[in-house]
This record gives sequence, C-alpha cells and structure tokens, in this order.
Amino acid sequence: MHDFKGFKSGFVALVGAPNAGKSTLINRLLGEKLSITSRKPQTTRHRILGVVHRDEMQLVFVDTPGVHKSSRALNVRMVDVALTALGDVDVVVLMADVHEEDKESELYLVKQLKKVSRPVILALNKVDRIKKPEVLAHIDRWKEIHDFKAIIPVSAKHGDQVDLLLKEIADIMPEGPPFYPEDVITDLPERFFVAEMIREKVFRLTGQEIPYSTAVTVDAFNREKKLVHIDATIHVERDSQKGIVIGKKGTKLKSIGEEARKAIEEMVGKKVFLKLFVRVEKNWSKDTKAIRRLGI
Repeated sequence: MHDFKGFKSGFVALVGAPNAGKSTLINRLLGEKLSITSRKPQTTRHRILGVVHRDEMQLVFVDTPGVHKSSRALNVRMVDVALTALGDVDVVVLMADVHEEDKESELYLVKQLKKVSRPVILALNKVDRIKKPEVLAHIDRWKEIHDFKAIIPVSAKHGDQVDLLLKEIADIMPEGPPFYPEDVITDLPERFFVAEMIREKVFRLTGQEIPYSTAVTVDAFNREKKLVHIDATIHVERDSQKGIVIGKKGTKLKSIGEEARKAIEEMVGKKVFLKLFVRVEKNWSKDTKAIRRLGI
C-alpha cells in the first residue's frame, strides 16, 4: 500500500485569451510530444489538457471553454460552462501574454474569476520578449486588477520560471493520491490540439478584425511514416471575414498555415503537410445544430 503523505494532487484550470500560449505551456510541462499519449477512457467530466507527473505531485490541467465577452447565445453558454468547470477545480491559472496583450479578453476573464471562489495564480507569459522594467510594470498593473495568490512571470517557450509556477500551484493543492496512472498524459485526441493551434494562429495573425466566432474543424488526419497529412477548415460567419482570413492574393491564409504547421510539427514530431480551407457558415454561432456539428 502506497503512503501518499506529503504528495500533492489536484485539478488546475488553465484559462486565458487565445494567444496566451496555453498549448505551449502544456507541451513544456509534459516534456514530451502529445502524439504518444495514452488513449485510456477517463471517468472525469473534465476535458484533460495534460496530466503533469512529478515525484511529489500530480497536477491535472483541465480545459475550459474560452471565456470572452459577448452577448451571443453561444458565448453566453460557453461562459456558463467555463465558470461551472472553474468551480470544480482546486486552482485556476490565468495566463496572459505580456508581448501582445488582449486587455479586453483579460479584463473580462478577471471579472468572471471574481465570481468563482478559487485561488487564482497569474502566469505572465512571454517575458523573454520584453525588458525587465516592462515586466515589473505589468506585475504592478495586474496587482491593482485582482488579488492573485501569486504572480509569476514565465516563458512557456523557453521554460523560464515554469518550475516556480508548478511549485506555487502545488503549495495550494491538497494532499492526496494521484488521480491517473503515470502513462496517462492527456485524454484529448491530437485533432483537438491541431484545431486549437490553427485557431490560435487565426486570432494572432488577424488581430481584432476576426471575432471569437471562428471555429476550426480537422477534416483529415493521416499519419504516414515520415509525414502527417492534415486537411482543416476555418469556419467564419460572413464573406467579409473570409476575405480577411484569406488576405490579399491568399497571403494571410498562407501565413496562418505556415505558423500553424510549425506548431503542429513540434507537437507531432514529424513533418506536416497542412491544407487549409475557409468556409462561410452564416451565423453558425447562433445555430445549435451548427454548433454541435462543429464540435463545440
């Protein structure tokens, strides 16, 4: 019989705007490619982003629907689902990008977090992209916004202070046995991460021009010996949005594809052939059937 005295385990909700670098952090914490994940069925009602195993702790990072400000029926429902999920975890980690800020989404997130009586740790990501006085200014600004349990500047890409972030999380966690065997690191399929990576690049490269009613579906995912073939569709609601995503002579879509391909290759550990399509689904975010069809 195992003695779990001193062992910490619990659930962590990772929240943040689409460009905050959540996928990069999870990859860094797992320390291995998500393609080798175990496919064991899970009993938890959370969608697991990643199970982080350490000698003295097991932290289960869970996925919550993106929280963002909107009066649309879809977004209101997603916010409700997210807040319910936040109430079930032990710790919330809010991730913010200090290099390319999304103040509107971040402030809205903080407003929602105030409704949830859970300790919140702020991870200020991409500090490697700015100078130290700027980092300190960001810390001061956030201290005024919310009473965080801790504010940790990190670089998910390079791993700077990620161990300190884990330590801060573990300090809050209750003692208890692990929830999952050591060979389980996620219960989400690769397709989920591929769609998220493409969606993140759409947001990042189109700025505020494209609203949060963008969905990505992975239509084909074929793994060969040296190559992974992926076909994916970016769904938008209006022709004007399609024009923005494609860009002049297709330049924007090409950039989105190149950036997403690099991120996916890092995850799957192979060369990726990525083909992107853009499709207009009129007002899909108001249509329950369309929402279900797009897997949201």
